[in-house]
Amino acid sequence: MSDINKVVLAYSGGLDTSIILKWLQDVYDCEVVTFTADLGQGEEIEPARTKAQAMGIKEIFIEDLREEFARDYVFPMFRANTIYEGEYLLGTSIARPLIAKRLIDIANETGAQAISHGATGKGNDQVRFELGAYALRPDIQIIAPWREWDLTSRQSLLDYAEKHGIPVEMKHGKTSPYSMDANLLHISYEGRVLEDPWAEPEEAMWRWSVSPENAPDKATYIELTYAQGDIVAIDDVPCSPATVMEQLNKIAGANGIGRLDIVENRYVGMKSRGCYETPAGTVMLKAHRAIESLTLDREVAHLKDELMPRYASLIYNGYWWSPEREMLQTMINASQANVNGKVRLKLYKGNVVVVGRESATDSLFDESIATFEDDAGAYNQKDAAGFIKLNALRMRIAAAKRLK
Repeated sequence: MSDINKVVLAYSGGLDTSIILKWLQDVYDCEVVTFTADLGQGEEIEPARTKAQAMGIKEIFIEDLREEFARDYVFPMFRANTIYEGEYLLGTSIARPLIAKRLIDIANETGAQAISHGATGKGNDQVRFELGAYALRPDIQIIAPWREWDLTSRQSLLDYAEKHGIPVEMKHGKTSPYSMDANLLHISYEGRVLEDPWAEPEEAMWRWSVSPENAPDKATYIELTYAQGDIVAIDDVPCSPATVMEQLNKIAGANGIGRLDIVENRYVGMKSRGCYETPAGTVMLKAHRAIESLTLDREVAHLKDELMPRYASLIYNGYWWSPEREMLQTMINASQANVNGKVRLKLYKGNVVVVGRESATDSLFDESIATFEDDAGAYNQKDAAGFIKLNALRMRIAAAKRLK
């Protein structure tokens, strides 16, 4: 511990990191630098400054990273139609590489020897933070209090906070609050009743979406404009990446879209039950696949679908800064050159329905060939006979041997 004089702490001002700040001061007897990021969690982050100052912190970094997060992390991920284990849109996972990057940047700027985070020893985030940090600065030292201290439950954290006079928001008597993480892409919920996979989530838990039952009885229609695989306008109004997500979260959430309740496989080996609200992401995935269906070559689209689960696992498991993720990203980005056009969607009571797609410059849909009406010789249907026979040749040979 003696070689660590300064540490940069990923600091939210919430329960875990407020306790960690005090613990680092007492156990490591070092100077603490706090870093608080606005990733679109929808809550004020400036109170973190007041809390840090009250605990004697001199170097406080509070940064608005919403545009960088959306532009350089979320949008590139959605170009791949990324989804983990068939359902999870990776809202927590994709935020970690940016936080890791800024922790290292600030450590370099302030001369800190170490970084610290509030991820537990049971979860994925410890892996994501630390893999990213080591990839960007191999000599960095990492302090993970959950792997060192004897505070083994959220209730023990609440007791520690009370003992040391650390204020805790959302405290419900002696009951721990949900473990939550929020950013532009989602809110995640874990703990409390959710630790029982059979228990239905409490309606009061959800924050960004109405229940489908209480959503409007009239559908909402929106049009999304794409340029090289990214949304650049909503209803013909140009939007930055962060604005796209902010607007879609409001529109989709008001229509009961984006709720998810899953049991997922963590990288460390255990199963975990969590609930997620991802209104914008749910719409973005559906719409992106729709514009790609019109503009991507068949084999390119199928190859992307084959590689996507590997790409999703890399992000989920914390390998954003790995050479293999960067290699896949180069291929994915190249595939989006002609993914341009518009998608029209109908949002209704939890459902996202594609009702139109068009691309004036890059559509591969040829009505003269695809039509069920007279195609004026654009397609010779007799050609299909030889195509089918050639593709059936190996099966015909095998069947002939069996019949003999």
